[in-house]
Amino acid sequence: MSARGDERLADQAPDERLLSGSGLRSLLEGFVSRIRGGDLGALPVVLGIVVIWTVFGVLNPFFLYAENLVNLTMQCAAIGTIALGVVVVLLVGEIDLSVGSVSGLAAAVLAVTFVQMQWNLVLALVAALAIGCLVGLLYGYLFTRFGLPSFVITLAGLLGFLGLQLWVLGETGSIAIPFDSWIVMFAQQLFLPPWAAYALAVAAVGVYAWSRVRHAQRRAAANLVSQSYAAIAVRSGVLLAFLVAAIWYLSLDRGVGVMFLFFLALVVVMNFLLTRTRWGRSVYAVGGSVEAARRAGIRVDRIYLSVFALCSTLAAAGGILAAARLASANQSSGTGDVNLNAIAAAVIGGTSLFGGRGSAFSALVGIVVIQSISSGLTLLSLDSSVQFMVTGVVLVLAVIVDSLSRRTRAATGRA
Repeated sequence: MSARGDERLADQAPDERLLSGSGLRSLLEGFVSRIRGGDLGALPVVLGIVVIWTVFGVLNPFFLYAENLVNLTMQCAAIGTIALGVVVVLLVGEIDLSVGSVSGLAAAVLAVTFVQMQWNLVLALVAALAIGCLVGLLYGYLFTRFGLPSFVITLAGLLGFLGLQLWVLGETGSIAIPFDSWIVMFAQQLFLPPWAAYALAVAAVGVYAWSRVRHAQRRAAANLVSQSYAAIAVRSGVLLAFLVAAIWYLSLDRGVGVMFLFFLALVVVMNFLLTRTRWGRSVYAVGGSVEAARRAGIRVDRIYLSVFALCSTLAAAGGILAAARLASANQSSGTGDVNLNAIAAAVIGGTSLFGGRGSAFSALVGIVVIQSISSGLTLLSLDSSVQFMVTGVVLVLAVIVDSLSRRTRAATGRA
C-alpha cells in the first residue's frame, strides 16, 4: 500500500472509532469501573434526592405537586448562588465561614444605596457586588501575605461584617425594596413561557452535544480513549428528555422562574471556567497539591486571591437575590441558617473538604437536597429543630461518603 493510502487510513481511524457502537458498552463499563475505584461522582446525592422526594411524596402528596416544586426551585437560587462560591473555595482546600454575613452586607448596601440614597439600580447592584469582591480580596491578601488560616480569617469576617451590616442598615434595621423595581420583579414574578423554556432546553442540549463531539474528536485525533457518537447521542437524548419532562411538569403551575434560570446559568458558566480554562485547571491543581502546583509554575497566590474574591462576590450576588425575593433587607439578612446551608450544600453536593475534587454542579444538587428537606419538613408541620438535625445527619453522611471514596481511590491508585 502506498504512503498516501496509509495516511488516508490514519485520518479515517479516529472517525471510525467515534462511530463505533461499542461506545455504549464501554460507557457502562467505565461507569462501573469508576464506582469500584471510589469515583462516585454525583451518584450518592442523586440517589439521596430520589429517596428524599419519594419519602416526602408518600407522607404528603403535595410535596410533588408542580406548585411546590416551582417554589422549591425559586428557593434554591439565592443560597445556591452562595454555595457555588463555597464550592470554588473548597476546591483549593480552604473554607469561607463568612458567606452569610457577606450576603447580608451586600443586601444592606443594595437597599441603602437604591432606596435611601436614590442611586440608579444598576449602580446600586455594582456597589453591592463590589463590596463582596473587596471582602474576598482582603481575605486572599491576609491568607497569602501573612499565612493566616482561612478558618480564622473568615470567622473574624463573619463577626465583623455582620456588625458592618447592622451599621449600614442604621436604626430602622429594615429597608423595604419597592415591589415595582425590576430586581424584585426578576426574583418574584418573571417566569419563562413554555415555548421559550423548551427552545432553551433544545439549544442547551445542542451545545452540550456539540461540545462533547468536539472533545471526543480532539481525543481521538490524539489517539486517546474517547466517547463514541452513540454514547454522546444517548447522553444528550437522556438530558433532553429530562429537561423536557421537567419543563412540562413545572409549566402545570407557573413554569421555570427566571431567577432559577439565572442560577443555572451561573452553574454552567462556572463549570466551563473550572473545566475548560487554564485558571480552572490551576484551581484543581492547587487543591490537589499546593507544592506540586507551585513547582509546575502555577502562581498559587494569584489562584488563592481569585478564589476568595470569586467566593465573596457570589455570596454578595446570593444576598442580592435573597433581598429581592423578600423585597427587603434587614438585620436577619444572611443570618440564621444561610451560612451553614450554603456550606452544607457544597459538601452534600459532592465537593471534597480535602480539596481538588468537586464541580460547579455540586452547588446545584446540594442545594436541591437542602431545600427539599426544608420544604418537606415544613409541609409535615415539623419544627425547625428537626430540619437542623436532619440536615446535620445528611451532612455527616456526605462527609463519610467522601472520606470512604478517598480511601478507595488511594487503595486502587486513583487518589
